[in-house]
Amino acid sequence: MGPSKNTESRKGENLQLPPGQRLQRGWPVTHYGPVPRFKPDRWEFRVFGATAGGDKHCWTHEEFSALPYTTVVADLHCVTKYSMLGAEWGGVSTRTILELAPPAPEVTHVMVWAEYGFSSNLRLADFTAEKTMFATHKDGELLTAEHGFPVRLVVPHLYAWKGPKWVRGVEYMTTDRRGFWEERGYHNIGDPWSEQRYSYQEKPGEGPEL
Repeated sequence: MGPSKNTESRKGENLQLPPGQRLQRGWPVTHYGPVPRFKPDRWEFRVFGATAGGDKHCWTHEEFSALPYTTVVADLHCVTKYSMLGAEWGGVSTRTILELAPPAPEVTHVMVWAEYGFSSNLRLADFTAEKTMFATHKDGELLTAEHGFPVRLVVPHLYAWKGPKWVRGVEYMTTDRRGFWEERGYHNIGDPWSEQRYSYQEKPGEGPEL
């Protein structure tokens, strides 16, 4: 099913900003490293690690694009202190992936892997949240390469670094492990409403030892 061009309704838009954030008009490009070249014949989305059956699940780009398409209206809060409100994100719900490739009962966290070995860890509850999705579109248009085409993770209730661009797969984990930015001083959870920006703010139990 294709995306809807209708972006008329923003009834669910949250007009309140998390602490320390400023309203952003437009969508700045922020990322670490170069923009990867998309090669559709080599692209693969993988789910691996502690799956329920112990096997790996893979989708080609064509197969991934054929998965059920859904939209959510949600904000994006960048740790650099800008917030973009009321965007319509379209793509594949993380819950769809969990149904097709279920995790083992003991899974507590996931590592989302992207191009160049970039990674971001999430609690399973954050990964399965209602509005968390593998986005392919914003406001009815395909993502641009600079904004993560063909797939980026969107986790609206956490800071945007928790949703990597250029996603290539998900690893199910039975214990927590820090991702790329979490190993480099960013908070292991990243809740913008609690302003969890940096690892020194972590309370006991909020992340593995650095």
